[in-house]
Amino acid sequence: MSIDTKVKKLTRQQMAWRAAQDIADGSYVNLGIGLPELVARCVPPGRHVTYHTENGLLGFGERPPAGEEDPDLVNAGKKPVTLLPGAALFHHSDSFAMIRGGHLDLSILGAFQVAQNGDLANWQAGEDAVPAVGGAMDLVSGVKQVFVLTEHTTRDGKPKLVDACSYALTGAGVVSRVFTDLAVVDIRDGHFVVLEIVDGLDLAGLQAVTGAPLHTDGTPGVLQAP
Repeated sequence: MSIDTKVKKLTRQQMAWRAAQDIADGSYVNLGIGLPELVARCVPPGRHVTYHTENGLLGFGERPPAGEEDPDLVNAGKKPVTLLPGAALFHHSDSFAMIRGGHLDLSILGAFQVAQNGDLANWQAGEDAVPAVGGAMDLVSGVKQVFVLTEHTTRDGKPKLVDACSYALTGAGVVSRVFTDLAVVDIRDGHFVVLEIVDGLDLAGLQAVTGAPLHTDGTPGVLQAP
């Protein structure tokens, strides 16, 4: 089922902004390749967040202006970044030691599928896909908390939030919260719990594009972003 065209989905930048609002002050955060990279632009005012990338950089900022890129300063997705005061550069083995040692508070990753029990599949979509797990398996097992930032459905309208993942898992029971272009959803006790829904969409409409039962803890708030 498709969403009514009158429903205004969040843009990718709005999704990134909303996820950033739930990052605790003082956190050390790894941003996954793709959509999660946009979160680096969205540190809430008055909040200190240190971003980490597994290729060996701690304390990076958003993309530099056009023409000011430094080819030696890139994130794990090979996108240009800037250095913030106090930033550090180091070998990728040290970077993974930070991850595996439990020194990162949060990782924000993309997803092909998220199951209602918190299972995450984000590295291989079907038998014909090129396997490229990168550091994702280390991240989901080494960090203290995992957020997922992804569109609610695939391009052909299939749910990404599902009863059980059909793709190869990145990690089992690792996801605690999902931010989509339609909703913010917690994972609690093996269930999807809806916290916020975009204006113009009700719970029944959200359920129609979700592959597992949705639950609530009171009336969901309205998902808004500038």
